[in-house]
Amino acid sequence: MKERLEKLQHDALAALRDAADEKALQDARVRFLGKKGELTEVMKGMRDLAPEDRPVVGGLVNTVKEQFEALFTERHEILHQQAINQRLEQERVDVTLPGRKGFAGHKHPVTLVTEEIVALFSRLGFVVEEGPEIEQDFYNFEALNIPKDHPARDMQDTFYISDDLVLRTHTSPVQIRTMLRHQPPVRVIAPGTVYRRDSDLTHSPMFHQIEGFLVDKNITFGDLKGILTHFLKEYFGEDLGVRFRPSFFPFTEPSAEVDIACVICSGKGCRVCKGTGWLEILGSGMIDPEVFRAVDYDSTAYSGFAFGMGLERIAMLKYGVNDLRLFFENDLRFLRQF
Repeated sequence: MKERLEKLQHDALAALRDAADEKALQDARVRFLGKKGELTEVMKGMRDLAPEDRPVVGGLVNTVKEQFEALFTERHEILHQQAINQRLEQERVDVTLPGRKGFAGHKHPVTLVTEEIVALFSRLGFVVEEGPEIEQDFYNFEALNIPKDHPARDMQDTFYISDDLVLRTHTSPVQIRTMLRHQPPVRVIAPGTVYRRDSDLTHSPMFHQIEGFLVDKNITFGDLKGILTHFLKEYFGEDLGVRFRPSFFPFTEPSAEVDIACVICSGKGCRVCKGTGWLEILGSGMIDPEVFRAVDYDSTAYSGFAFGMGLERIAMLKYGVNDLRLFFENDLRFLRQF
């Protein structure tokens, strides 16, 4: 056994000294100290030795192992440094070459529009509120005076998760959640992602809306017109034409669609505005007393207005984009224009 260990010691140390690279060094380690290595086999065979021989052989085994590991560490450091030096020689850096300019990302056009609108309304005293995108039927429909037979509840218009859970179809549930938490006065702007089962040039199953509402004493339709007219002229230009048309929404009464003079033809009539000179931009109205009843607001003491608009539509008008889907295709050739 002693002769075998001495020969093993000679072979192991020679294998380490002769290793030309880190792979050869690792191969030598596996050959002698691996699970089936030669030194490992010797250690397993010690159980067959006589008790009085085991201390002598064990001490010799430990000596061989310690010498092997010490030389292995020394050779590994040398070979590793040699590999680094060789790589540096092969990959010299030419410091006279011009540097490579990194690609800097930027905000998405819909994000830019959202931030601009939020900043504008913030200057008017509105605060930002948010809500969940998976919404309960009560907040998305019931509290907003949308009855069970309303078309918005149809499976063809709404993504249902269960009988009581939907992907919110508008940002209006934030209005209900906010009013349940706070007593008047409230003045809120609520941007967010919404979902409806539409997909074409001007509709997407996932898109973005921004909702605004204000509740206080003695709020009138005149206040609504003043706020929205100021916003639209501030955003699209002071000379912008603005008009209000009677409309219907379940959660406002009276209600109005708001149009602006076509930003493409300046109100003269073109293909974009279908020759009318006007573009529909948002919906608005005075908050219905039924909505106040759902949140325990006294409709005899308080009044308020609400409005909402699609952010992609605003971005399309601002930047002259004719296909809504371009905002979601992640084509850098399109996005770099903004």
